[in-house]
Amino acid sequence: MAWNEPGNNGKDNDPWKQGGRDQGPPDLDEVFRNLSKKFGGIFGGNKNTSNSNNSGGSAALVLIAVVALLVWAFSGFYTIKESERGLILRFGQYHSEVMPGIHWKPTFIDTVTPVDVTSVRSLRTDGFMLTQDQNLVRVTFEIQYRVFDARAYKFSVVDADSSLREATDAALRYVVGHSIMDDVLTKGREVIRQNTRTELEQIISPYAMGLELVDVNFRDARPPEEVKEAFDDAIAAQEDEQRYIREAEAYAREIEPRARGQVNRMMQEAEAYKQQTLLKAQGEVARFEKLLPEYLASPQVTRDRMYLETMEQVYGNSSKVLVDVKNGNNIMYLPLDKMINNSGDTKAPAMNPLVPSSRTNSNDGRTPDLRPETNRADSTRTGRG
Repeated sequence: MAWNEPGNNGKDNDPWKQGGRDQGPPDLDEVFRNLSKKFGGIFGGNKNTSNSNNSGGSAALVLIAVVALLVWAFSGFYTIKESERGLILRFGQYHSEVMPGIHWKPTFIDTVTPVDVTSVRSLRTDGFMLTQDQNLVRVTFEIQYRVFDARAYKFSVVDADSSLREATDAALRYVVGHSIMDDVLTKGREVIRQNTRTELEQIISPYAMGLELVDVNFRDARPPEEVKEAFDDAIAAQEDEQRYIREAEAYAREIEPRARGQVNRMMQEAEAYKQQTLLKAQGEVARFEKLLPEYLASPQVTRDRMYLETMEQVYGNSSKVLVDVKNGNNIMYLPLDKMINNSGDTKAPAMNPLVPSSRTNSNDGRTPDLRPETNRADSTRTGRG
C-alpha cells in the first residue's frame, strides 16, 4: 500500500502528520535563520536584537565565509604521480620539491608544477649541411633524453627542450662540417654519431639543464635530389667494392688452410724420405760391414755373387732382355713388355737385331755369357768358364 493511499478507517497515511496535526515540509528560511542565530552567538552577536534583517545578512555572510573556507581547504589537496616530481612555488619563488603521493598546499599561496622524470622523450632535427669537402647533404638526426633534475629542467633555462634542440643542431653541424661526404653517406655514420653525442654533451654541460642523454641515432643522410642518381651510382660502386673485398677474403680463407695442409704434407713426406734414405744408408753400411769379412776371405766368389745379385736386380726392373749370341755378330733383344701384352696372340714377336757386336765368342751352341768383359777375362785366367 502506498503511503498516501486512504486506509485505516478513512485516514490518510501522511508522513508529515504526526499526532493528529499537519507539520508540512521544513521551512528553509527558518532553518537558515536558526543557523545564523547560533553562529551570531558564537561570534559575539546580540541574540536579543530586534533588527531581524541585519542578523539575517550577517548570518549569510558568515555562512558564505565558512563555505569558502571549506572549499579553499579542500582545493589544496593534489596528487603527484609515480613518474613525476612536484615543484612548489610559494608566491612565485621556488620553495621545495615533493615526491609522488597525495599532498596539501595552501591555495593561492603555493603553486605546484609536476615534472615527468621517468619517460624517455624524443627530439629530431634535420636540414641541409655542408661537409668538409664542400658538398651539401641532408641529414636527419634523432636523440632520446629524459629529465633527471626537475628543478634544473624548469628553472635553469627558459625552455630546456628548445635549448636542447638548438644544441643538437649546432653539434651535428659541427661534426658534419668536419667530415667528408663519403663518410656521412656510407661508412662513417657510426663515427659521426659518437662524435655528435660527445659534442652535444660538452655543449649542454655548462647550462645544467637537468637533462640526460639516453641514445643518439643517425636516422638518414642523403644528397640533394638534383644529384641523387650520381650519388646512388657512387654508393653502388662502393658496395660492389666491399663485396669484392669480402669475396676475396673468403677465397683467401678457403685457400690458405689448403695450402698450409699441402705444405705440412710435403714437409712430412720430405721428413719420411729423409728417414727412409738415412735408414737405407745405415742398412747398406751394416750390410757392407758384414760382407767385408767374407770378401776378404774369398774375393772371387764374393765378386761373382755380388755381380749376379746386381744383374738380377737390374734385369728385374727392365722390360727388355739383350742376348749376346756367341759366334754371331748381332745382339738380339726380347721385348718382354710386348710379349706380355700380346700373350694371347698365336704369333710371338720376332727378335730384332740391334747394333752388331764387336766381340766374337768361341763357345758355339752354348749358353750366352752375360758377364762383363772383365769377369770373363778373370774366368779365362783362372780356368773357369
